[in-house]
Amino acid sequence: MAGQSEGCCRCCFSFIFSLGLTALFLWLSLRTSNPKCTIRSFYLPALDRTLNDTKNTTLFVALRLKNTNSEKGVYYDAVNLTFRLLPNATSMPVATSAVPRFYQGHQKTATKNVVVGPQQWLNRTAVSSGVHPNGSVSFRVDLATAVRFKIIFWKTKRHRLNVGADVLVNDSGGKVNKKDIKLSAAPDHHLIGFFSGQVGVLSNFLVLILLNFL
Repeated sequence: MAGQSEGCCRCCFSFIFSLGLTALFLWLSLRTSNPKCTIRSFYLPALDRTLNDTKNTTLFVALRLKNTNSEKGVYYDAVNLTFRLLPNATSMPVATSAVPRFYQGHQKTATKNVVVGPQQWLNRTAVSSGVHPNGSVSFRVDLATAVRFKIIFWKTKRHRLNVGADVLVNDSGGKVNKKDIKLSAAPDHHLIGFFSGQVGVLSNFLVLILLNFL
């Protein structure tokens, strides 16, 4: 009788363990990561002292978006860019632009060349007022869009993507940092705490199940 009870417990344990592994596999398969966004180049001719063309109201930006997901494509809504002068990152934008919606395959990288001209309102007066004595200007670049992930034959709901970075431009009109500038989001501490709590509850539950079979 005792052997039969022990065998039943082992079967239950094996079933729960297999179920846990299956759930973990499904979670890993369906888990998604937001695209990585960087500024590859940034050029403002009006700040290039070698050109002496302060009336030029054009801004050239190369934006790079990378889908790091394996076997998951990304559908982008319009990618909206906002440019502001620092130190007041909440001030009125000096320029705005948008990249049309597009699809990106898994583990692919897309480079979008953005040209901001007079039609997108580049505020030359505001930019000129933000020039430091050494000829440099500090910009805040914010990106806002929504993405949907393609997993096999279906699409997820839209996920908001809001990231940004500070860009220091020198007196040649280009960004000081020669490397790509990563656009990142401020951490959501409430969300981090929520997931930490859920993981803690799940861990305690699994420990209790194991103790009951030992």
